[in-house]
Amino acid sequence: MFTLSINSKEIIIEAGPNAHERLQEAMILMKDGDTLIIDSGNYIFEDSLSLDVDNVTIKGKGMNETILDFKDQKTGAQGLLVTSDRVTLEGFSIMDAKGDALKVIGSKGINMINLKTEWTGGPKSSNGAYGFYPVESEDVLIDGCIAIGASDAGIYVGQSRNIIVRNSIAQYNVAGIEIENSYYADVYNNLASHNTAGILVFDLPDLPQQGGHHIRVFDNKAIDNDTDNFAPEGNIVGEVPRGTGIIIMANSDVEIFNNLISGNGTVNLSIVSYGDDTDDKNYYPHPKRIQVHNNNYGPSGFDPDLETGDLAKALYEISDGNMPDIFWDGVLPLSQIILGQPKDEQLIIDEEISTSFLTISPIRYMLGFSEPIKTSKQEFNGTISPLNSVVIESF
Repeated sequence: MFTLSINSKEIIIEAGPNAHERLQEAMILMKDGDTLIIDSGNYIFEDSLSLDVDNVTIKGKGMNETILDFKDQKTGAQGLLVTSDRVTLEGFSIMDAKGDALKVIGSKGINMINLKTEWTGGPKSSNGAYGFYPVESEDVLIDGCIAIGASDAGIYVGQSRNIIVRNSIAQYNVAGIEIENSYYADVYNNLASHNTAGILVFDLPDLPQQGGHHIRVFDNKAIDNDTDNFAPEGNIVGEVPRGTGIIIMANSDVEIFNNLISGNGTVNLSIVSYGDDTDDKNYYPHPKRIQVHNNNYGPSGFDPDLETGDLAKALYEISDGNMPDIFWDGVLPLSQIILGQPKDEQLIIDEEISTSFLTISPIRYMLGFSEPIKTSKQEFNGTISPLNSVVIESF
């Protein structure tokens, strides 16, 4: 628990000459319990900012009032880098950063509240990869934030634990919101629209933390994701087709419920295995214990992206163009394809009868047998076992 120091103070930075030097100096000289107020104004920076002081707060006057503008940035890999614990950032915008907008590394306790990150030139591969980018962190709160224009993910949390992303908006990014290689996350009350893909829950090989698990995605709107994929060449999200609502890849213990998933031209919800080759012997590429229930599905599949990656092309081919609301690729370890998946690892779907579904029998598909697909949800009925809510330690 964070206790305010009796010597804590409030520091005010105003716009004007040498704003970068004054702001960076204030961040370096802050002490335990201090609050740094960045007054209203447009602050132009040529260099990145960094913070490495524990137990501090940095507040602007509002995301539309305090603007940290990096369009002339010449040095630094991001706009603002935070490497300290128990930090609250609130009420300002980071615009047009050369790289990532707000990067947080190894923080135990980071609150990002009512912030905005944006690349104002529209979707371009030269935009920074990430808007909000906490990694290797614990007790992460992203609340009331807006992310626009990132060439990878607008709101991304990776290799972290105890995460809440709520009440936020992600638009015109490649991935709107992404939880990657992380443990215990609640993603709720967010709007993910006009991205290439709305919400991603991924697990990837060759990273120090693997086996993402216990992720709840609920009460979100993943709607009208219709932006062409503009990720730089070689980026994993560069394979995600335009018009994807939610994708779950290679995670376990994921619960998707009470979301509105609609207006996604390729597919509303996909559950897939990691399909690329990897030499990582510790990596498990298949999703398990995924629960999908009580979602509201609108139109999808009306404009599939057949130019990006393999997912949409394969789905379009096997469905004869009748794209489903929910797609599971059916890929399992060979032993489970032959002997069956353990009951406690199976996909559970509890949706309205009108919700369309498609899965593949990989062996029948690869060998060219007839009827390689299944469209009935009945065998995936089961008892929903709700995951626990995420609790973040206050400070």
